[in-house]
Amino acid sequence: MATLSKEDILDAIANMTVLEVSELVKMMEDKFGVTAAAPVAVAAVGVPGAAAAGEAAEEKTEFTVILKTVDEGKKIPVIKVVKAITGLGLKEAKELVEAGGKAIKEDISKEDANKIKKEIEEAGGVVEIQ
Repeated sequence: MATLSKEDILDAIANMTVLEVSELVKMMEDKFGVTAAAPVAVAAVGVPGAAAAGEAAEEKTEFTVILKTVDEGKKIPVIKVVKAITGLGLKEAKELVEAGGKAIKEDISKEDANKIKKEIEEAGGVVEIQ
């Protein structure tokens, strides 16, 4: 087996689509039992009132928009909207729409999530905000 240099691997990744890179990350997470999510540090120690604030349920500030399904005759308009929202190429947007149950946008404000939901539903898609 030929050994690839780090530069060769980086060049191969640079030539991938966003969807392909996402799939690669998922495969690496599965293979190595890790997650690519950044760790979140909580620095509540020594802050007055932090215990009370920690006990109260925090309001969610970041949301994920997930495309659940698309009306069969409305795929093309939904693909166009998804392409515009995500910045993906036509092929990647089509694959995302056809896959269903995939995140369109992650870690966005509630206002932006509702705006995206409205756009996709007007085009014929069914969206869930988490």
